[in-house]
Amino acid sequence: MVIGRKEEINKLNRAFDSEYAEFVAVYGRRRIGKTFLIRETFKGRFTFQYTGVLNVSNQEQLEEFYNNLLAQGLPRDSPMPKTWFQAFHLLEALIDSAPHKRKVIFLDELPWMDSPNSKFIPAFEHFWNGWASARHDVLLIICGSATSWIINKIFRNIGGLYNRVTYKIRLQQFSLSECEELVQSLKLPLSRNMILEGYMIMGGVPYYWTKLEPSKSMGQNINDLFFKEGGELHNEFNFIYASMFKSPEKYVKVVETLSGKKSGLTRDEIIKKGKLDSSGQLSSILEDLIECGFIRKYCHLDKRLRDAIYQLVDCYTLFYYQFVRMAHGVDDEYWTKLLRTPAYNTWCGLAFERVCLLHSRQIKAALGISGIMANIFSWHVKGNDVHPGVQIDLLIDRSDNVINICEMKYAPNGYSMTAAALESINKKVVVLQHYVPARKFISPVLITSNGIIRNKYSDDIRQSVTAEQLFLP
Repeated sequence: MVIGRKEEINKLNRAFDSEYAEFVAVYGRRRIGKTFLIRETFKGRFTFQYTGVLNVSNQEQLEEFYNNLLAQGLPRDSPMPKTWFQAFHLLEALIDSAPHKRKVIFLDELPWMDSPNSKFIPAFEHFWNGWASARHDVLLIICGSATSWIINKIFRNIGGLYNRVTYKIRLQQFSLSECEELVQSLKLPLSRNMILEGYMIMGGVPYYWTKLEPSKSMGQNINDLFFKEGGELHNEFNFIYASMFKSPEKYVKVVETLSGKKSGLTRDEIIKKGKLDSSGQLSSILEDLIECGFIRKYCHLDKRLRDAIYQLVDCYTLFYYQFVRMAHGVDDEYWTKLLRTPAYNTWCGLAFERVCLLHSRQIKAALGISGIMANIFSWHVKGNDVHPGVQIDLLIDRSDNVINICEMKYAPNGYSMTAAALESINKKVVVLQHYVPARKFISPVLITSNGIIRNKYSDDIRQSVTAEQLFLP
């Protein structure tokens, strides 16, 4: 059963129902469910499907491709191809002889088929431009774990594949609502508080959630999967970046630099703090990380585009840098012991902020402003002679001249407003007023994990959102 993905399935079905040749590229981070989505959507309707093989010679790749052609209908007396041009000619012959009205061709792990000096790309370009695109019955679907390859070799192609993709489908992580639906389908005995905790660690990556065992608590599952030597996801961080990006160490350096600054850094700050070269390559790295959902880019209220902030928003990457990277030789209760430490409490606050940031649509819905256009970002300013420095982790700048300052508090037993906390929020309002037009009305919002405990300060913040409302579809 496919959870969510309604918009993506609609696009795939539109491509299938088209009267013309369509070229679909499905991309996104590792473990996000690209292959599963395509196979479930077109179950029983493939004319040909092939999955590239990692780290084999070009000859071995051609042999495997040829064997798959034979297994899926190519006549047995067809010659073994020596080049990719010959291999795609054989695919054309298979398509021509196939009985399907709509010929669905699925090439999974396409980047792995592009061995060095294989001339795969010219042959693939020729197959699409010289043959398939001229037909009315071909639906070509590609995807792969090496997302940067698809972005650079297909989307940014300046040769024969330039602007040839007719449907780009970026598969994003699940929302809390979709994770809850997945949890229920897997019959995992998890409350919403437990799902929220899991999301703070794993984000909405479906594969991670399918590895949870019903007989274990969330803490035990996290310990066994991510911390234990031999745990299925113990080395996940290295696999993520190595499988998705060529020269992954450059991408890792960027996310490592961003992991130390929760509100994000400008491009110049990334270069300085990460000791990176100032080149066009860095721009491509940042764009790739944005496309894969690891980081986001935003501008402050009064800043130019070149002063944009890059912020790390991937929950698992943040969890890795906070805990997993430093854990060695852990015992069976390592994570459950961490649950009682100040480091864990600090991380909870930061992780909950990221979850809120990833659910800004649900926050807008809870505030009743879904139909109002808004820019959503973090904001900070250094202190000066006029005012102290402040940091606002989530600010909603609305087109109806209202700005919501969102204060996010993770408190499992409910949040109790204090005089100091209220003073801090009021200070942020006063400082922000120095930087926004006078027509803008600033309204604080309190977002809590488990609601607000009523006291003499609680009613001073009139708008509030709870984690329950983050579970809105």
